[in-house]
Amino acid sequence: MTTESANNASKIALITGASRGLGRNAAIALARRGVDVILTYHSNRSEADAAVAEIQALGRKAVALQLDAGNVASFGGFADEIRRVLHVQWNRERFDHLVNNAGSGYYASFEETTEAGFDDMCNVHFKGVYFLTQTLLPLIRDGGRIVNISSGLARFSLPGYAAYAAMKGAIEVLTRYLAKELGPRGIAVNAVAPGAIETDFGGGAVRDNPELNRFIASMTAMGRAGVPDDIGPMIASLLDDANRWVTGQRIEASGGTLL
Repeated sequence: MTTESANNASKIALITGASRGLGRNAAIALARRGVDVILTYHSNRSEADAAVAEIQALGRKAVALQLDAGNVASFGGFADEIRRVLHVQWNRERFDHLVNNAGSGYYASFEETTEAGFDDMCNVHFKGVYFLTQTLLPLIRDGGRIVNISSGLARFSLPGYAAYAAMKGAIEVLTRYLAKELGPRGIAVNAVAPGAIETDFGGGAVRDNPELNRFIASMTAMGRAGVPDDIGPMIASLLDDANRWVTGQRIEASGGTLL
C-alpha cells in the first residue's frame, strides 16, 4: 500500500507507556474512535497483552512492543521494529499519531533530590521524548499528530515535585518548537497537562489516600480528583481531524486545579 493510499486507511497511533494508566485509557478511547494502536510497555508484558486484547475486542488492530523510554541507545532498534510491525500488520510504511506518555513519578524536596533521581526524570520525561520523537519522525505521516504529556505541576507548584515538574516544563517548550518546525509537514503538536488523576501513578497515592484525594478535591473547581476517563478521551479527541487547526498549545485537563 502506498503512503498516499494509506491516508484513506485506518489511522494508527503509537502510544508509549500504554499498558496501564492514562496511556491505556487513551489507547482504548482511540480504539473506540476506530483507530488502531501500537502500544509500548516497559516490563509488564501481561498488562500489555491485556490492553491489546481489550483493543482487539473493540474491533481494532493492536500490537504491544517493549520499550525503555529512557534508553536513547535502544531507539534505533525500536524504530526498526516499528517498521517491521507496520509492514506485517498493516502493509504500511508510516503511522499517523505519536503520544509520548511513558513516565514515572519522583517525589523529593529540592534539597533532597538526588542526581540519580534527577537523571532518571530527565532521561524518561525529556531526553527520551526528544530523541524518540526525532528517531520516529521519518515514520510519522505528513498531516499526523503528536501529543506530549505534561503535567498541571508545570503551572502550579507543590513542594516535592521540582525535578518532575521541571522536565514537564521543558516538554511544553519543546512542544511549541516541534509545532513550529513540523508545521510545514502538516503535523500538529500539542501538550496535554493532566492534573491529579486516580491511577497507580506515584504508587497510587491520589487513588488510594483518602486524605490526599480530599485535599485535591478541595482545590479543584470541579470538586473532585480526576479519573482516567477524564483524560484518555480528551487525548483521543486531539488526534481527530476536527482538531487539525490546534497546534503548539498547552491544554490543561485538571478540572480547574488552583485557578
